[in-house]
Amino acid sequence: MIAWLEGLLREKTASRVVIAAGGVGYEAWIPVSTYAALPDEGKTVALHVHTHVRDDAIVLYGFSTSLERTTFELLLRTSGVGPRLAIGLLSGLEPERLLDALRKGAVATLRAVPGVGPKMAERLVVELRERAAELVAGLAEAPAGSGGSPRDAAAVDPAEEALSALLNLGYPRAQAQRAVEESLASLGPGTSLERVLRDALRRSLR
Repeated sequence: MIAWLEGLLREKTASRVVIAAGGVGYEAWIPVSTYAALPDEGKTVALHVHTHVRDDAIVLYGFSTSLERTTFELLLRTSGVGPRLAIGLLSGLEPERLLDALRKGAVATLRAVPGVGPKMAERLVVELRERAAELVAGLAEAPAGSGGSPRDAAAVDPAEEALSALLNLGYPRAQAQRAVEESLASLGPGTSLERVLRDALRRSLR
């Protein structure tokens, strides 16, 4: 099983990356939060990896932090939750907020994520509440600054990057541009790419 992947970032979109390592190009699917933390193409990148084995394929899922991967693997324990929905949940909610929602039984917060209906939200809470509470308690004990390294904010244009991400996800340009503009107007200047992208994604899926 591949648990860690480090190499040259050859391709990146809001949902997938291709990393060259040892003469091989590895494709990995990623959540929005990981996309926001990626360096420019052509630079070295390292991801925590979950290897998902199916009957017809071996699929890699990459994450910028170990907490993202741990939360992803926790979600997969729920009946009816596959990798695609788990990635969607992590793209709609930061891991800390997602775990807190599970711990508190905040069904409305979970239902705000596209693809999560009332029954699925209830199931997530029932099956994961206790384990989520344990992870939240562990986060409270972790030393500050133990997360991933953010990108240089000065080098990132949130509007351009967010628009590109939505286009790569398949949204029409007009719809994507409107969502990004509304997000920037609502969140204000100086907002991080990740926050803009998450907000724009929610607006696009309304």
